[in-house]
Amino acid sequence: MASSPPYPPPPGFPPPGAPRHAHWWQRSWVRYGALVTLLALSGLVILALVREETGTEGFLVGLGLAVLPVPLLIAAFRWLDRVEPGPWRNLLFAFAWGACAAALIAIVANSFATRWIATATADPSGADTLGATVIAPVVEETAKAAAILLIFLFRRRDFTGIVDGVVIAGVTATGFAFTENILYLGTAFGTDQLHGDRGIASVTAATFFVRVVMSPFAHPLFTVLTGIGFGIAALSGERRPLRRVLLPLGGLLLAMGMHAFWNGSATFGEYGFFAVYGAFMVPAFGLLTWLVIWTRQRELRTVRDELPAYVMAGWLGPAEPFVLGSMRARRLAREFAGHHLGKPASRAVAEYEAYATSLAFLRHRGRRGRAGADFVVRERELLHELWRRREVARPALEYAARATAPPVPVLMPWPAYGPPAHGSAAHGPAVYGPAAPYPAYNPYRT
Repeated sequence: MASSPPYPPPPGFPPPGAPRHAHWWQRSWVRYGALVTLLALSGLVILALVREETGTEGFLVGLGLAVLPVPLLIAAFRWLDRVEPGPWRNLLFAFAWGACAAALIAIVANSFATRWIATATADPSGADTLGATVIAPVVEETAKAAAILLIFLFRRRDFTGIVDGVVIAGVTATGFAFTENILYLGTAFGTDQLHGDRGIASVTAATFFVRVVMSPFAHPLFTVLTGIGFGIAALSGERRPLRRVLLPLGGLLLAMGMHAFWNGSATFGEYGFFAVYGAFMVPAFGLLTWLVIWTRQRELRTVRDELPAYVMAGWLGPAEPFVLGSMRARRLAREFAGHHLGKPASRAVAEYEAYATSLAFLRHRGRRGRAGADFVVRERELLHELWRRREVARPALEYAARATAPPVPVLMPWPAYGPPAHGSAAHGPAVYGPAAPYPAYNPYRT
C-alpha cells in the first residue's frame, strides 16, 4: 500500500488555540434544537392560519396542487449544484425556512401593513394595490433573504460562490411559493365552492394555470438575485468587508424591484400581465439560467486548473484533474464503483469528487488572496478525506479517464531515406492508436 505524501499531513488534533470545552449554549445540538423548534412552531402556526383561511377541504386541495412543481424545482437546483454539491441539511433548512418562517412573517406583516394603510387612507382598494406592489415585495424578499444570510454566516464552508447562492436562494423561494400556492389555490377552491363553478373556467383552474403552470419559477427568480449577491460576496474574500455587505444588499434590492414589477403587472391594463410575462419574466429567466450554467462550466475549468498541483505532490492520480473536471466522467466513475462494489462504493466516489472539488476551489481562492485564516487547516482536512477514500475512488476514476479520454495520435516515424515527398499518402491523417492509460492533460488548455 502506498504511503501518504509527506505534506500536508492529515489533521490528527484540533488546531492550536481551539477551546477544549464549549459553553452549553455553544454546543451544536443546542443550536440545532433551537432552530428545529423555531421552524416547527412556525410551521404549526402557518398551518393553522392557512387552514383557517381556506377551510379543511380547500387546504387539502391547495396542498395537493401546490406540491406538483416542488420536486421539479428542487431537482433543477440540485442539478445546478452537482459540481460541488452542498449538504442536504442546508437545502432542508432553506426549504423549511421559506415554507414556514418566511411565509409566516410575510402573512403577518403584509396583513398588518395593508390594514394599517386602509385605515389611514380610508381606501381599501388602494391599500390592496399598494400592499401588493410595495409592501409584499419588501417583506417577502427580506424574509427569504434571512435564510441565505444564516447559511452564509454559519455554514460558511458550504457557501463558496455564485452557484451556492443561487441554489440556497432558489430552494428557499421554492418553499415560500409552496406555502403561498396552498393559500391561493385553497382560497380559489373555496370561491368555486361558494359560487358553484366547475371545470376549466373555474377560479381554481385559472389560479393553477397562472401560478403553477406559467410561473412556478417566479419566486425563485426574484430571490436568486439576492443569492447571486451573496455568492459574489463569498468570492470577494474577508479583506473586503464593504463589498461583502453592499453586494448582498444590491441583490436584495434588485429582487424587490423585480418582484414589485411582477406584482404590479396586473395594474398595467388588460394584457399587462401577459406583456410583462413575455417581455420581461421569460427573458430574465433565460438570462439567469444561462448565467448559472456558464458559472457551473467555469467551476469545472477551475477544478481542471487547480488540481494538477496536488498531482505533482502525490495526493491525486495523474488522470484525476481531467475526470473531476468533466461531469460525464464523474458520473461514469460513480456508476463503475456502484456496479462493481455496490452503493457504499458509489457514495464514497461521490464524496471523493465533492472533496476534491472543494479542494480546488479552496486553492483557487488562496492563490487569489481570498482564502480565510483557516486555509491550511481546511486544506489538510480535505486532503485527509480524499486519502481515506483513495482505495475505492482511484480505480473508478481511472476507468472513467480511459472511457472518456480522446484518442492519442501516434506519429509514424519517417523512413531512413528521409521525410516523404509533399503530397504523398504519408501526409494523410495521423494514425490513432489505443487510448493511453491517462489522457494527456494541460491545465492551461480550456
